[in-house]
Amino acid sequence: MKKIFVIIGIFCFLSIENSYSTPSTQIWIPSTDFQKWKTMHFGYDTYLRTSKIGGVRGAGMTDLGLTTGLLPFEKFQGEIGVDYLYMGDNNYDDHPIYFNAKIGFPENALFKNSPAIALGAFNFGLKKNLTDYNILYGEIAKTIPVIGRITAGYYSGNEKVLVDENLNKAKSGILLSWDRTMTEISDKLWLAVDYQGGKNYLGALNLGASWSFSTNVSMIIGYDIYNNKKAYYNTNNQNANTFTVQIDINF
Repeated sequence: MKKIFVIIGIFCFLSIENSYSTPSTQIWIPSTDFQKWKTMHFGYDTYLRTSKIGGVRGAGMTDLGLTTGLLPFEKFQGEIGVDYLYMGDNNYDDHPIYFNAKIGFPENALFKNSPAIALGAFNFGLKKNLTDYNILYGEIAKTIPVIGRITAGYYSGNEKVLVDENLNKAKSGILLSWDRTMTEISDKLWLAVDYQGGKNYLGALNLGASWSFSTNVSMIIGYDIYNNKKAYYNTNNQNANTFTVQIDINF
């Protein structure tokens, strides 16, 4: 918990205004993108179960979040924020606030053809050993002509809450993604596949497409295939695959 407050404190000192956010993501995993300085991003993400759990097929998770840029530099960027996360379990939903932050360098910032680099933290909750996943991660990404952007990284979090169905430690894993704007069809169409390793409830393969309705409004529709459908994260003790709908609005 102390780590996230240190990060937040540093970023707030560097910024002129107060700010909050959800991390910029691909479909599921963090990306090496950053919200621009003095801009705000609102995200509404919902995950709808493809099968019933406890007799209910409804939303497995809903996330409301704000993201804002922190640093006024072109080659060194950052963002920070807060999520309101509903998970369908009173133990967790009594503590729905999660913080996150990220700093890094866009492509070509360090030298010609250098990859993008991001270092960040997310899912820092306020309830000890329940919502304090305290995930730290690092990623690099490179856009390859025709092929698209390839991202690779690694994450690690709190071993007491990132566990498998037997409550064994499952705190870490790889982060991978491919994404590309399909300019051959339309500049408004974006496709992505991402993967988070691990036998905890966050581990998943995710496929999706985004359509930009305007310069500041877009929507992602995707499908999430979880690595361990019995991974523990609430009293249901199950993790059905989900459809995701994500609405993104920039201010």
